[in-house]
Amino acid sequence: MTATTTATTEPTPKTATVDYKLEVMVIPVSDVDRAKAFYTNLGWREDADFPIRDDFRVIQMTPPGSLASVIFGTGLTAAAPGSYEGLVLAVYDIDEARADLIARGVEVSELFHSSAFDRFQPRELGPDPERKSYSTFASFSDPDGNTWVLQELKSRLPGR
Repeated sequence: MTATTTATTEPTPKTATVDYKLEVMVIPVSDVDRAKAFYTNLGWREDADFPIRDDFRVIQMTPPGSLASVIFGTGLTAAAPGSYEGLVLAVYDIDEARADLIARGVEVSELFHSSAFDRFQPRELGPDPERKSYSTFASFSDPDGNTWVLQELKSRLPGR
């Protein structure tokens, strides 16, 4: 008896013809006013604060220079407050960004390199030795424990 295999060909994905822009991300928080004060202290622009009902409030804030915003509030998500990890903020000068956050009273990690996202790979302290874009990081958390990663990005990879 001979085993036969049938090759299946996966269809080639089509190139997107529609622009998709990340506009808003919902982050889970336990205390809406505390979160609003924290992000305001970071210098983020308040775009909206809509207290629709006692059990539904929407606050939208945008980091300086960003086209995407975050939304948090009451009645927006079932995700546990503080459960979001590795939310990335790309910055041109990570030393300047880190100093700005510290001046605003935020506890920020030391600079590190290797991978900000691989929990099993140890982080190496200090900036990337070659200061390559996408390779130097620092991190901080909001009052609920949602973690943000600063990623130094001086030049984008081709096509980005």
